Amino acid sequence: MKTVDLRSDTLTRPTEKMRAAMSRAEVGDDVFNEDPTLNRLQDYIAELTGMEKALFVTSGTQGNQICINAHTQPGQEVIVDKNSHIFNYESGSPAMLAGVQLHCLDGTNGIVSKDEVAAAVRPADDHYPQTGLVCLENTHNRGGGFIYPLEEIEQIAEFCRTAGLPLHLDGARLWNASVATGISIKTYCELFDSVSLCFSKGLGAPVGSVVAGKADFIQRTHFYRKAYGGGVRQGGILAAAALHAIEHHLPLLSEDHRRAKSLAAGINEIPGLSVDLPAVHTNIVLFDIDDALMTAASLSGKLAEEGILQFPFGPQRIRLVTHLEIADDAVDHAINVIKKVVLS
Repeated sequence: MKTVDLRSDTLTRPTEKMRAAMSRAEVGDDVFNEDPTLNRLQDYIAELTGMEKALFVTSGTQGNQICINAHTQPGQEVIVDKNSHIFNYESGSPAMLAGVQLHCLDGTNGIVSKDEVAAAVRPADDHYPQTGLVCLENTHNRGGGFIYPLEEIEQIAEFCRTAGLPLHLDGARLWNASVATGISIKTYCELFDSVSLCFSKGLGAPVGSVVAGKADFIQRTHFYRKAYGGGVRQGGILAAAALHAIEHHLPLLSEDHRRAKSLAAGINEIPGLSVDLPAVHTNIVLFDIDDALMTAASLSGKLAEEGILQFPFGPQRIRLVTHLEIADDAVDHAINVIKKVVLS
């Protein structure tokens, strides 16, 4: 039985060329700021994002959380979309680590507007928690890889500057947004006070993310990274994988996007299943199942038995993600198996 694993783009494994680059990496002790490969990666990301400094972190969650820590004070409130990764998949860390609460907005495909953000900012009243930070996500995971419109970000950024609020970007899949739109990473990032980027999703590195911002801000995040056990010592081995991924795998994201659109179109033709095709912007496909057919949990189990691995993403919704290890024939096979299971 052929297995096609569409659960996540985090499933990608290091290629032989990436492993070779890791084995050749010049290393030192990063806790002493003496790892040359890690320093080179951080300098490169700072330049790429247009930020003053960057800091390697072990995961996207760690990156987002140390940024929240560095931006806020305990008791403050952080504005996010209700489907954001920060709210749904980071273990309640804003409350546990930074002592802040989240104010969740009801966005569309993960996108909230400037007016919605402005309306959520708390008035200066001792009865209310005070707004300390706004966080956006691009591309949006639970939004199906939806790309945040640049014009909307610009409006939110202008509002935040006027209101004196810092703006953070969870840019775990910002690489996908940049490749799909042709808008540079720097153009996106210059609108934010801090950003996080992930190397271990579509880019295919085994471990790691990075945060970037002004120099004094990154110094604060360095403190929180250390406090949460994030010193990686000879991290150049991981930095070499990230550098290889940016150089060799970043251009391949367009193929992931093309395959996701093919996958979405094929699924949308199957009776009982539906995909919002215009919303398939990048490498994530969400499809809905008619209530009369079966539940997502039931279909997910049947597909797994046939070797098509995926995630239920709600009572009647399943998520599929294309990535480096998914070729055209795997997409065709997945469509055929899904059709066979649904129609049987």
